[in-house]
Amino acid sequence: MPSVKIAIDIRRMSEFGVGTYIRNVVRTLGRLDRENEYVLIGPPPKVQEIGALQPNFHVVPLTAPERSVQGYREFRSALKGLDCDLVHVPNLFSVPRAMPCPYIMTVHDMVEHMSRPREQSGFWRSLRWQLTRRVLEGAARILAVSNFTKSEIEKLFGISAERIEVVYNAIDERFLRGHASAADRELIAQRYQVTYPFLLYAGSISPHKNVARMIEAFSVLKTELEKDRAYPDLKLIIIGDDLSGNPDLRRTVVRSGVQNDVRFLGFVPIEVLRIFYDEAKIFVFPSLYEGFGLPPMEAMAHGTPVVTSNVSSLPEVVGRAAVLVNPENVFDIMRALHRVLTDDPLRTRMKERGYEQAAKFSWESSVRRILEVYHQIADEGRPHRGQQPAAD
Repeated sequence: MPSVKIAIDIRRMSEFGVGTYIRNVVRTLGRLDRENEYVLIGPPPKVQEIGALQPNFHVVPLTAPERSVQGYREFRSALKGLDCDLVHVPNLFSVPRAMPCPYIMTVHDMVEHMSRPREQSGFWRSLRWQLTRRVLEGAARILAVSNFTKSEIEKLFGISAERIEVVYNAIDERFLRGHASAADRELIAQRYQVTYPFLLYAGSISPHKNVARMIEAFSVLKTELEKDRAYPDLKLIIIGDDLSGNPDLRRTVVRSGVQNDVRFLGFVPIEVLRIFYDEAKIFVFPSLYEGFGLPPMEAMAHGTPVVTSNVSSLPEVVGRAAVLVNPENVFDIMRALHRVLTDDPLRTRMKERGYEQAAKFSWESSVRRILEVYHQIADEGRPHRGQQPAAD
């Protein structure tokens, strides 16, 4: 099989979900593939996040922001000089680009077309939709991170199912480094003053994540536990975005009367997040929309029971290992949390099922499939390599 020259856009490596995807795809390609040539396009400091690279990996530095006219031109100019067989863009983009080679695009979700456009005028919403459809139609292949995301692409944009490949996400390998030690527990006790039982949420706190209802459910749960005389010092810890941009959540906490029991910790590094996953009584993830939903799987890899939503991709991802709830029903969320907290046999079953479910997803199997797609697309376009693209 002839070698293939592949460019990968790594400019969004610092972002929460896309960054995890880029880092793990590139690291796994480095372990599996010493034959093909890879060109990583993006700022050199981001390449350092990946770690040591094999000799068949090279870096083309770009400094302009991705979402800028200069960034658009710089990326296209870099590609033109590389003579690649294909380029992998690991995220959905909306502005059509005259690529000098075929491109593969990974689509993580359609949330921008489900929520944000409602805040825009009809003209801009329609324009954004038209441009996104053009970009999707121009892709040589689309990689969807779940069957749910694939169906959303088909339904919203009319893209043929044959052009969409489902390649699942998996968790970062750093979440697989065993359980929390006494030193780990001492670290979160000293650094974060966490010495009590807690429920955990990790992720962004944008509206579709449904964090406000989770707080309300926690407030009702505290009342129920008080009746049971159980878990009097239970807290809810929320890890993710800075709260300053979401004052409504702070008001929800005060209105629900749990200001002494809910803590917002903002961003924490993975090495610390894994300790919180391991120590949590329950991981709560009542999101209204997920293209995949990595955090529940990260929690399950630590044997932590998960309560999550019965909508979008989440049932597909968690299987039978989590308790599913209606995310729009505060009392449904509360009842699930109460049951998991107080039913020890259920907790034991969930722990074992969580380990089994998380083990079904691996970056090695996903990246092997991505490699197959690379070769398929390169073979289809190989006679045209080196030719100038026709003018738009």
